[in-house]
Amino acid sequence: MIKKIFLLATVLQLMVSCGTEKNEKAESQENLDPKIAKLKLQPGFQAEHLYSPGEAGTGSWVAMAFDDKGRLITSDQYGSLYRMEVQPIGSDNLTPKIEKLKIQTGEQVADSIVQMGYAQGLLYAFNSLYVMINHWGNEEFEKSSGLYRLQDTDNDDQYDKITLLQKLEGAGEHGPHSIVPSPDGKSLYVIAGNHTDLPEGIDTYRLPNNWADDNLFPQIKDPRGHANDRGAPGGWVAKIDPEGKNWELVAAGFRNPYDLAFNELGDMFVYDSDMEWDLGMPWYRPTRICHVTSGAEFGWRTGNGKWSPAYPDNLPPLMNIGQGSPTNVMYGSKAKFPSKYKRSVFAFDWSFGIVYSIELQPDGSSYKGVKEEFLSGLPLPLTDGVIGPDGAMYFMTGGRRLDSDLYRVYYNGDDDTETAVALEQTEQNKIRQELESYHLGAKEGAVEAAWPHLDSDDRFLQYAARVALEHQPVSSWQEKVYNETDAVKKIQAAIALARQGNSNQQDKLLSALTSIDYINLNTAQQVDLVRAIELTLSRMGKPNSSSQKKVRDYLASHYPAEIDVLNQLLSKTLVFVGEPSVVSKTLALLEKPQGENADVMANSATESADLILRNPQYGMDIAETLKNMPPAQSTYYGTVLSGATNGWTPELREKYFKWFYKAFSFKAGRSYIGFIDKARQGALANVSKSQFEMYNTMSGDSLLSSSGNDLVSNAVQPKGPRKNWTEEDIEPLLADGLENRDFEQGRNMFLATNCITCHSMRGEGQSIGPDLTNLGTRFSPADMMKAIIDPNDVISDQYNSTVFELKDGNSVVGRLISEEGEEYKISQNPYAPDIIRSIPKDQVTSTKMATISLMPPGTINRLGPDEVKDLLAYLVAGGDSENAIFSGQDQADAEQ
Repeated sequence: MIKKIFLLATVLQLMVSCGTEKNEKAESQENLDPKIAKLKLQPGFQAEHLYSPGEAGTGSWVAMAFDDKGRLITSDQYGSLYRMEVQPIGSDNLTPKIEKLKIQTGEQVADSIVQMGYAQGLLYAFNSLYVMINHWGNEEFEKSSGLYRLQDTDNDDQYDKITLLQKLEGAGEHGPHSIVPSPDGKSLYVIAGNHTDLPEGIDTYRLPNNWADDNLFPQIKDPRGHANDRGAPGGWVAKIDPEGKNWELVAAGFRNPYDLAFNELGDMFVYDSDMEWDLGMPWYRPTRICHVTSGAEFGWRTGNGKWSPAYPDNLPPLMNIGQGSPTNVMYGSKAKFPSKYKRSVFAFDWSFGIVYSIELQPDGSSYKGVKEEFLSGLPLPLTDGVIGPDGAMYFMTGGRRLDSDLYRVYYNGDDDTETAVALEQTEQNKIRQELESYHLGAKEGAVEAAWPHLDSDDRFLQYAARVALEHQPVSSWQEKVYNETDAVKKIQAAIALARQGNSNQQDKLLSALTSIDYINLNTAQQVDLVRAIELTLSRMGKPNSSSQKKVRDYLASHYPAEIDVLNQLLSKTLVFVGEPSVVSKTLALLEKPQGENADVMANSATESADLILRNPQYGMDIAETLKNMPPAQSTYYGTVLSGATNGWTPELREKYFKWFYKAFSFKAGRSYIGFIDKARQGALANVSKSQFEMYNTMSGDSLLSSSGNDLVSNAVQPKGPRKNWTEEDIEPLLADGLENRDFEQGRNMFLATNCITCHSMRGEGQSIGPDLTNLGTRFSPADMMKAIIDPNDVISDQYNSTVFELKDGNSVVGRLISEEGEEYKISQNPYAPDIIRSIPKDQVTSTKMATISLMPPGTINRLGPDEVKDLLAYLVAGGDSENAIFSGQDQADAEQ
């Protein structure tokens, strides 16, 4: 009994001490500036909040650079340039000295909002400020997208000369972006998204400029219209001289990379974006860190045409990150940080507020990476960053007119920040760079230098060798393709010939490829071989019947294979050449719940769940997708079969069209249903007119036409005018009350603003947030509007999230369900609250409540005044059309 009392006393003492420690930590957090308190930093690092452009009325900042005097130059996404002197680290007063940058030409002085601004890239170099304007050009701001050079010709510290170095066609969030200096300091590099045309007059193409879709997969462009008019080469990187006269295309095939950085060996890295509407589909490619080499192609194509990273004619990513919106990229060699950060790439994600650090480790001619969550915050819409002259990391938040802030992060721990273990160049890296010297056009000795490396098991080295070959006259190496006895070299050389050769070589090339011993190749080599055949067919057209039969006989016996990417290649190629057995074999794959990627998909789902509550505005789409994902590869096989015309029986047709009906029940990215329906329409085009209606009904046409299928998409959309509503607007809007409002418009605004996707009203909608049926009995219209405008002001404990900071430097966000025993139990997906994740308590260093609501701000900004009033009336009435508020009687009078 005494032992039990002693143990109980000990436990109580521990509970009190832990509670005191938590209270002290909570109090210290409360005393911090909220803008600092929300940040998660690595041990030894400290952050300072330097400036709030939004509060100061200087815009929402997206670009920054230090000039030669250590001053920071910044740009508002939709406005001016600014120049500031930042105070030293640790200053009592951190308020910077700031001025709007003015351009003085002759006697006239004009604000930069007229002369210069709207920049998404800034760089001070060669005694000049380079500005990448991203803008369509209008009366408000006449300058359109392009690279501009600002110079101070009379040394009075004011720019007085503006030179347009290159006009660029493209603007918006996928337009032209950053500018960085070359590693040798003699040139510049610029980067642009896939809505930016290549500039006219490119002098040199390191990536051979005969790009094509190169895909036998039935093309379906995004059903929601995104990038439907954009084709290869997609986003690109170019090298230019300081005067902008000579342009060299370095790499392409990106979706929308915002920035790039070089390491100490001169290797380039970018952070490319995903297409979030494709989440859950087999052609989805997550955001990814890419090692960008000379002549690199990364395979972006519009719609469902994106290439697999396994294809040999493009390069794989260094690392997949996941969902997000990539912005800034920088390399840490100049930072006064511990050694591992000096050899790390820092990548900014705008959507979920994370700065990733990827420590590079040489791996052959490329690298491996170790990812760490270096910094994060909720919310923290990261835009740009730079290592300052003081060795600190400066970064800003903002974009899309969001509140903007400027921060500085510096290291104040015990580790050495002056010395660093630099990356050592491997022998393979040296060879790759030597091969890349042949990417500038025809050069003597290129074929002899490249050929021995076509069979390299180093993917990047092998790629460099093939691109070097493609830059040489085809006549100098064409016969070597056919005479080559090494299978791997023959395959790679055949890929080069399929891309650069004449179509009269098709039959001979297909004969050479189908004579290779398929069985004795490893899986990756088999992928390369089938891809080489696909390229020969897609580049050179439909072959004669003899060659088609040759391909059918060669590939059919190897289908299906053990891995998904090989099955994808085999299925679409066999459909193209009319192999009858492909239908029954592909239907068998279609019925499998998962392919070999099942584990990868499961891990991806876990990583995706970690993002949901970091930014509900974007995370809720992920949440809804994860609750009912389609089988990993079924969408691919279903689409492949839409183009098949041989091998069908009535039984197989029925099985196939019933698959569509089932496919409509799954949930994936926003374009999923559209992709499935486009494939369905393609398949229906191949049936007889007499059977069309039967198969149309069987495949789920009624599901698409049902008025209750998607309340949100079928709602009447707001007419506006659009307004960024603030709390100051509440009183004047409600001055005349809410009498005689329009019920139908109120309900439509409830649907159009997506309220129903989280809340229920009179039994209709979701239960992620509170039921709003009785909201009007507890809150006034003014209270409601205030909560809508600033949902983060007051967050109910019932719906708030907790940030768990872990020993490995990462963090996890979720709703705390239980903390009994040795684990925290959390729920991360509001659409699937029963899926519980466990976090061992001994892996958690601290916890804090999140400061972000599941409800995103700005939900009513598309609405005009009458539409807002009708929405408020609908909420007050609890969705009751008979409420007096809709009959001309003021609600206050009705309640008396």
